[in-house]
Amino acid sequence: MKWEYVRKIIGGILLVSLLSIGFYEPLQQFFTIPKQITMFEGEKFTFSKGKPVSAATNSNVSLRQDEQSVSIKAMETGNNEVFLELAGFPIKKVDVNVLKNLKVIPGGQSIGVKLNTIGVLVVGHHLVDTNEGKISPGEVAGIKVGDIITEINGQKIEKMTDVAPFVKESGDTDKPLDIVITRENEKVTTKLMPLKDKQEDTYKLGLYIRDSAAGIGTMTFYHPQSKKYGALGHVISDMDTKKPIVVDDGQIVRSTVTSIEKGSTGDPGEKLARFSSDREVIGDIKRNSPFGIFGTLNQNIKNGMMDKPIPVALSHQVKEGSAQILTVVNEDEVNLFDIEIVSTIPQKFPATKGMVIKVTDPKLLEKTGGIVQGMSGSPIIQDGKLIGAVTHVFVNDPTSGYGVHIEWMLNEAEIDIYEKTAEKAS
Repeated sequence: MKWEYVRKIIGGILLVSLLSIGFYEPLQQFFTIPKQITMFEGEKFTFSKGKPVSAATNSNVSLRQDEQSVSIKAMETGNNEVFLELAGFPIKKVDVNVLKNLKVIPGGQSIGVKLNTIGVLVVGHHLVDTNEGKISPGEVAGIKVGDIITEINGQKIEKMTDVAPFVKESGDTDKPLDIVITRENEKVTTKLMPLKDKQEDTYKLGLYIRDSAAGIGTMTFYHPQSKKYGALGHVISDMDTKKPIVVDDGQIVRSTVTSIEKGSTGDPGEKLARFSSDREVIGDIKRNSPFGIFGTLNQNIKNGMMDKPIPVALSHQVKEGSAQILTVVNEDEVNLFDIEIVSTIPQKFPATKGMVIKVTDPKLLEKTGGIVQGMSGSPIIQDGKLIGAVTHVFVNDPTSGYGVHIEWMLNEAEIDIYEKTAEKAS
């Protein structure tokens, strides 16, 4: 016990000595190393400006800034913790949370997306031309844009064609409809009396409604063991209401990029694509969340570039510097393009904007001008690991945009990224 106490004192003296001869900056990085580090099996400690990029025990750790460096030794204790030592003297204890090594297959394919809403979505009001004047019965009933009609007269409403028979019956019997709507996660009831349009001689609600939405995006990852996938990297919102679509179910199909509208300042550009001619469904959609769409594939898919599972990186393991994205800019051919991670935030809690990225690949810049609509979900690869997906473009700089950390997309897909190993940290 005395020897350990003496070692710590000598270590402290050594640290003061190093500080006095100009090693302040690299040692400052050392002290910013967190007390607990989460890592996957088989990784090694490496630090960049005090931030852990990866980890394992029994390894030398070099902290560098400019031309100065300090070598730290990591010694395991056998209890998923290590002591960082300087010149043989223990300086800091770090707890190591070891996770099982998770691998997924990166995507990059262009996909067609079809979402079916829960009930029917109200996307606007219109005036019914009646003998008493122009009136919107839906607006009179207090129904708002963004409301979802889920029941009429006690019967569940699933699609637009379910609505028409109730409207006709109400007009014929002169009885108002009992409407149940979902508004901001709350149920609201109201009565609505359809009115007859004198020009068309039919009864109308005075509402524009929709029961599905379609678009294109990019596949991010596929987990071969569970068949689960993630795509897009951001929520799908209705084009009229601008609100997230509440999904009942949905499907994804293959799609082909037909042309590119090149982006410029103030105009981010767009991938123009069509659903594959056979419209074969390759997977379902179970969730539409701020981190993308998620579900299960019914068949294996390949991108032709990286078709084997690769490791993933936690948010704190992502570093600034070079990386690549997988995406399609011509027909259905997936290619790798160079980008730069301008900044990254080691997030402790899920958030959609974890990285700022910039397209640097001359070929991609020439073809698209940078990040375009339809590129969302393109997987980001760094050092052979899947680290995230492209999400949003900066309107005033189409070469740059945001990326979401893959950690949060895997979590939304209900893939247990945090499953711990029973083995020691080494």
